[in-house]
Amino acid sequence: MSLLQLAKNSILHFNQLKYAKNLGFGKIVIYLLLLSLIAAIPITLQVRNAFSDIQSDGEKIAEQIPDFTIENGEMETEQQEGFIYQTDSIIFTFDPEGQRTPEDISTDMIGNFLSVGLLQDEAVLSVQSNEATEAVLGDNQFEFSYNEEPLQNLSGEELRNELSQSQLPWWTPLVVLLIATYPSFINLIVTFLIVTIIGNLYSRIRRVKNRFLDNLKIMIASATLPVIIGAVINSFVLGFDSTTFIAILSFFIFTQAIKNAKKIE
Repeated sequence: MSLLQLAKNSILHFNQLKYAKNLGFGKIVIYLLLLSLIAAIPITLQVRNAFSDIQSDGEKIAEQIPDFTIENGEMETEQQEGFIYQTDSIIFTFDPEGQRTPEDISTDMIGNFLSVGLLQDEAVLSVQSNEATEAVLGDNQFEFSYNEEPLQNLSGEELRNELSQSQLPWWTPLVVLLIATYPSFINLIVTFLIVTIIGNLYSRIRRVKNRFLDNLKIMIASATLPVIIGAVINSFVLGFDSTTFIAILSFFIFTQAIKNAKKIE
């Protein structure tokens, strides 16, 4: 059975999925990677939309940034009073007096995707902690000292120009998709192993002549439609529990796949 035929059967002919046990291990891994790519699409869309909002709001923030320079690792500016400016996706803090801390910047981020602070001696970037950001960034707060090479010559004019003219490269969504595929792959493996344990018990009760690995291959094939449906729902409904949805629906399809499988005599 080819991967294309497997995909077709997994959507149209559940009873044919029992033959997925005959697939080679390499083929089933490739198929699992393809499912992981599909499962990573909602994360990619969320990150792309977030970047688009940030880019638009960044242009608004650029208009508020006063002139400043970096001298001896600290911000120097004629405007001594700090301020906080908020958009739909960003909270921007300008604090040349050193009254705020990185923890304050993180605390400010309630209902916003991003909190940025230009403090007296460092820049702070704090992002909303969710599945998308954890998959792509790994952490949700970053601190950059003005003594570091990229920021030593930072100025208000340079930052305004960068924010008003910045454009995301066309390949950014592709990179995000590839990065997000890894946690999706791990999540699917764990889900399939757990559900296959239950499926293996079910096949024993049904006296189906399958090994655990056979049932795992069938379970992965059975997950095609659930993964696709879960990805579609997740793209429009934030917070949807796609893992539980995939597990339950995959098990149901698995039961249909082995219904007429060869029984133990």
